[in-house]
Amino acid sequence: MSTNHDGGRRAGPAPTRRATMRDVAVLSGVSVKTVSRVVNEVSTVSDELRDRVMRAVAQLDFQPNLAASSLRRTDGSTRQIALLLEDVANPFSAALSRAVENVAREHDTLVFAGSLDEDPRRELELVRAATLHRVDGILLVPASADHGYLHREIRTGTPVVFADRPPRGLAADAVMAANAEGAREAVLHLIDHGHTEIAFLGDARTISTVGERLEGYRAALAERGLTERPGRVVRGLSDPHSAARAVSALLDSGRPPTALFTAQNLVTIGAIQALQERGLHERVAVVGFDDFPMADLLMPRVTVVAQDVTRIGALAVRRLFARISGEDGPPREERVPTSLIARGSGEIRPA
Repeated sequence: MSTNHDGGRRAGPAPTRRATMRDVAVLSGVSVKTVSRVVNEVSTVSDELRDRVMRAVAQLDFQPNLAASSLRRTDGSTRQIALLLEDVANPFSAALSRAVENVAREHDTLVFAGSLDEDPRRELELVRAATLHRVDGILLVPASADHGYLHREIRTGTPVVFADRPPRGLAADAVMAANAEGAREAVLHLIDHGHTEIAFLGDARTISTVGERLEGYRAALAERGLTERPGRVVRGLSDPHSAARAVSALLDSGRPPTALFTAQNLVTIGAIQALQERGLHERVAVVGFDDFPMADLLMPRVTVVAQDVTRIGALAVRRLFARISGEDGPPREERVPTSLIARGSGEIRPA
């Protein structure tokens, strides 16, 4: 807004009304039905009419309503899918999102992403919003403990595929990492480097992957004839700050651990911060589940069990597109192997 000489306020240019299909029809001298056929690339329109319509489209800067045009497609598709993640800012979620987007581009499909923040109510809200926008399918990293509410969505034609975590109360496709085996390999690695006092630090108890990684931790201890000491398993750590506090408490205990297995990347970051603050980062061994940016730049470099996030995302979204295309058959669960990357922190031997 600008000011005139009288000190008053002069409004800027009024917003231009968005051109409609009817405007294009009037300017090009054809029917609205013909404009619709041209916009939706129906082959029965003559070249002469198509040229007239396209000149009007360019002159009016017309943008078609894709949501409305999807209702006229014979398959009813919108060329849109929803990707509902834990947190789009998390490195794992960001990598998963990019993998899904890359495959979706091959299918000429847009991806709309949202963060659930481990909140079951938000999961319900975003799933509801996605179905109201008539997405062709939903790729879900779930937060809730019961997914029976999705029966209706699937029954009415919206395929749902789960990534990273399995469905509960619902039979559906899922693609996940080999969590238990990856955790087992991490803890065996620490044991083979001389550690018997190994702590487990994980995310919320309600998250299925935490339980699977704890299962792998316990399997490795049993395999080497070690017992789980009281107080060595700490869960409910949702961010680096809570993880750092938990590590400090373990270090202040009467029998502190000589090694840490951290079952999530944010937990790993918090654990390393606590060790650095105490000057113990070169004395206490750490193996983390999930790689993270700059893990190979810290000193010592951080040993991790890396998930193949790109493969998980690609497999999950390809399964979703297969369901969207009408593929039938029972739900499938796929497990993607992990890989242990030894960089230094997991090879520190006990003093």
